[in-house]
Amino acid sequence: MATPLAIEKMTIEEKLQTMEALWNDLCHHEEVLQVYEWQKEILDARERIIERGESKFSDWEDAKKHSLDKLIEESAQERRKE
Repeated sequence: MATPLAIEKMTIEEKLQTMEALWNDLCHHEEVLQVYEWQKEILDARERIIERGESKFSDWEDAKKHSLDKLIEESAQERRKE
C-alpha cells in the first residue's frame, strides 16, 4: 500500500516536484497507459499546428519556472482577498 502524502501541507514547489517525479515514473510505463480517442484527437490537432509552424515552444526549465511563478502569484492574490 502506498504511503499517503500530506498534500495540503506541501509547498507549491514540493507539489510540482512530486508531480514531476510521478510523471517521470509514468513515462517508464507508457505501454500500459490507455490513450482515449478524445486525447488522440487533441494530440493530432496539436501535431498539425506544429507542422504548419504555428506553435511556439519553451525550454522545459523556463516553462516550469513560468508555471511556478504564476502559481505563486495566484496564491498571493488569493491570500490578499482574505
